Amino acid sequence: MSKRGDWRDRARGFCERFGGQVPLLLAPMAGACPPALSAAVMRAGGWGAAGALLMPPEEMARWCAAVREASDGPFQLNLWIPEPEVRANAGEIAAQIAFLSHWTGEVGDPAPVGGPDFASQCDALIEARPAAISSMMGVYPPAFVERMKANGIAWFATATTLDEARIAADAGADVIVAQGAEAGGHRGSFDPAASERDQCGLFALLPAIVDAVDVPVVATGGIADARGAAAAFMLGASAVQIGTGFLRADESDAASAWKDALSAAQPGDTMLTRAYTGRCGRALATQYAIAAASPDAPPPAPHPIQRGLTKPMTRNAKASNDISRMQAWAGQSARLARSGDAAGVARAIWQETLELIG
Repeated sequence: MSKRGDWRDRARGFCERFGGQVPLLLAPMAGACPPALSAAVMRAGGWGAAGALLMPPEEMARWCAAVREASDGPFQLNLWIPEPEVRANAGEIAAQIAFLSHWTGEVGDPAPVGGPDFASQCDALIEARPAAISSMMGVYPPAFVERMKANGIAWFATATTLDEARIAADAGADVIVAQGAEAGGHRGSFDPAASERDQCGLFALLPAIVDAVDVPVVATGGIADARGAAAAFMLGASAVQIGTGFLRADESDAASAWKDALSAAQPGDTMLTRAYTGRCGRALATQYAIAAASPDAPPPAPHPIQRGLTKPMTRNAKASNDISRMQAWAGQSARLARSGDAAGVARAIWQETLELIG
């Protein structure tokens, strides 16, 4: 038994402190969390989410307004902690452009174009007043942490290692989101260069973090059904967070080819890749991702240059429903993702979790 006591007490305490009727959170997936998906999970008693990395302040405000109009449950907004300005070798970029030209008729601008201004996004997060603001790839500056706390907003900090969890807890995080290596999408590693090296599975990472920090821990990465959720609660989690498990839902705006591929994907059909954005993430092993990992392929450009270079390809692949070139993020439990309305999926996962562990 976890030192944190009965799992029901932990789950109940999480909801009483942070919100929601059930301790089940939609993962904040950048570009894959339309308001309808969050609202549906919230109607089932869980949490909505948005990965706001590429959202300017006005888009954040529109997203929040749409979700609040559809549901009154809690949600989180997520940002990446900015990384140092990148410098790319011109020869390496030229080689990457040549490689991409075999996959797309249009290669993006090689100039390093970042996302919206981070400081303005932070101001917008405070103004939006979500139930929680979450982080990836590091911790928020102390001044912003103070602003969150002064406005009654919880900070959920993603950690992929025990050391990262300790750093986040010491920095004032209210919750640690333990992200296992099974997770789909980008790794939350504080050190971008260490993402491939630091590959700790959720069910080894989770109890280590639970035993090391004095704040609630949310489990995420490879959880897509009640079996994964039940295991996470038994290992000390206070709540579970699910991303890929909701991508086949009716409200998800994932392309149909992506949804179909998820339903057939075994754990070995996903891979870690930097080929889409320059940051390490887990995606379906598409033809493009496999080719980009071949020994004779040039290394991807750093983030965010690689994201800009591949943007026309991934945009056109989604529009044409072409899974071979699509940016199809996926966790290792992708095949467990259910179709149907997201509220029904969330309710089923929670009810089955209760039936499994009482």
